[in-house]
Amino acid sequence: MGLYEQLQERHEQKNPIRVGVIGAGKFGTMFLAQVQRIPGVHVVGVADLRVDVAKSNMIYAGWSAAQLEAASFDAALHSGETHIGQDAIAMINHQGIDIVVECTGNPVIAVDHALAAFAAGKHVISATVEADAVCGAALVARAKSAGVIYSLAYGDQPAMTVDLVDWARTCGFEVAAAGRGHKWKPEYRFSTPDTIWDYWGVTAEKAERGRLNPKMFNSFLDGTKPAIECAAISNATGLNAPVNGLSYPSGSIDDIPSLMRPRNEGGVLEEAGMVEVISAIADDGSMIPNDIRNGVWVVVKATSEYQKNCFEEYMVSTDDSGLYYCNFRRFHLIGLELGLSVGSVGLRKEATGASKEFRSDVVAVSKKDMKAGEMLDGEGGYCVAGQLRPSRISVPMRALPLGLTGDIKLLRDVPIDKILTYDDVEIDESLNAVKLRRECEAMV
Repeated sequence: MGLYEQLQERHEQKNPIRVGVIGAGKFGTMFLAQVQRIPGVHVVGVADLRVDVAKSNMIYAGWSAAQLEAASFDAALHSGETHIGQDAIAMINHQGIDIVVECTGNPVIAVDHALAAFAAGKHVISATVEADAVCGAALVARAKSAGVIYSLAYGDQPAMTVDLVDWARTCGFEVAAAGRGHKWKPEYRFSTPDTIWDYWGVTAEKAERGRLNPKMFNSFLDGTKPAIECAAISNATGLNAPVNGLSYPSGSIDDIPSLMRPRNEGGVLEEAGMVEVISAIADDGSMIPNDIRNGVWVVVKATSEYQKNCFEEYMVSTDDSGLYYCNFRRFHLIGLELGLSVGSVGLRKEATGASKEFRSDVVAVSKKDMKAGEMLDGEGGYCVAGQLRPSRISVPMRALPLGLTGDIKLLRDVPIDKILTYDDVEIDESLNAVKLRRECEAMV
């Protein structure tokens, strides 16, 4: 029985999957827009520090004001409505919640929420993939010990790429590479929230209409989010990170099989079995037609003459050797697709992607010359961007994780374009995110 049929059955039995959402920003609101059309799922509560903004976003997404008026979680369970409040921990601990959807985007807070949910016996679907990059393997271990599930969020590119890798391996293919697309130029590494919309190709008016957060979108552009998401893919699939970070080769969808080969076979990979990001911008600055900018992909290699012949007989688009083939999803729909995670976790008790190890890391790299005493402003801000590195390299050098750069003080001067280390900043070792990070570093 498919997920949708099982959800219909739960609806008919008046036994829905009961969900609590933390954070009604863009991702959370996209899910909330869809969940009204998904049978067998009841959003019992939404926790957001800005209750008025959460309600406004939900009404903008199609909810009626009457649906948001439940005075408590108990009232919401009884009426089928939704309670909107500020207290995420109270929602996590409420006996009526089955799954917590974490979409704050703040990795330090997200770790606290996840640990609280595990302690309360609740599954967690995390759209805050930044937390996964910091300490995903430790979070998965804690969830397993508690007898619950910690899952990446389908609709985000990591979970969708993990799904493609699983497809490839389950079908008996050898995975050469997997990853996502992006719009990339080297100068984007230094982009700030002030420059994002001109680079991104969206007018300020459209950004305002969509209630888009410039800091969040800047993290996409400056390479931070691609690095974070590739770390999550690597740690979930066992594919390796490039030694010196992502190279962003330019190409169309048809070019991916040729690009994603080892260098000794004419491609750009250091070796087979890597994560990478394909840029949609050509060397001359023009946009490449038939791009994968908003999508995900996996490249497989035929390991027998018979497989190769099948590719040819069925007119599969391959590289010039006939050995490499790319399967892809050209677009990801972010929170609009999260229902797949809710159904998978709630019904099948299966994560839609989760870190199995700490293979890859995201290090913080300075965007400008900075002085001791300055405060770092985290992902997508003015101070640092994230870059992907193998953990076997980042951990010995004491590289500062990008996910721990929010509102921390520099202890010494740092020049532009330098990987920061723990010695450069004031770290609060009492934070749960730091404690779990130390658990991950001990895995290397």
